[in-house]
Amino acid sequence: MIEQDATAYVLAMHGAPPRDFPPQEMREYFQLHAMAEVGQAALPAPARDRMQELGVRMRAWPRNPTNDPFHAASYELAAAIQEESGRQVQVGFNEFCDPDVEAAVERAIAGGAARVIVITPMLTRGGDHAEIDIPRTLDRVRQRHPDVAVDYAWPFPVEAIARFLLSAGDALLDPKD
Repeated sequence: MIEQDATAYVLAMHGAPPRDFPPQEMREYFQLHAMAEVGQAALPAPARDRMQELGVRMRAWPRNPTNDPFHAASYELAAAIQEESGRQVQVGFNEFCDPDVEAAVERAIAGGAARVIVITPMLTRGGDHAEIDIPRTLDRVRQRHPDVAVDYAWPFPVEAIARFLLSAGDALLDPKD
């Protein structure tokens, strides 16, 4: 049963390309993406448009546990969080698949959330998605919804991450150790 306290979670996941996306188009997308990332000048409009077209096609590609096990695992984690918390949980991806994080936050708000807490399994500092992309996205949502509290539960204390990882490792130890 989902709690009706008007708080929702958004699980901000990385995302992965589908395994059955046409290889030639995948190659083309990543070549254009690399050129855009490291190029000295902006991509010419036709190349930028093509990269965007391929990105939209990839994001909308039908997903299943075989062609995108990461996608399936993301929704499995969301279901476990929803079960554990009793709250609405939406999933959003930074890249490669829909919905994006912004759309997931918007869905939570449309579902009645007056407070949205964005969580991510990206544990450590140093990644552009966790440090730059997600905060920018949340700033845009806050501008559109000043009456909704949108919180980002990140970065995590290093000590808490260490305890979490050790608990997973400790679970494998022989009790005689």
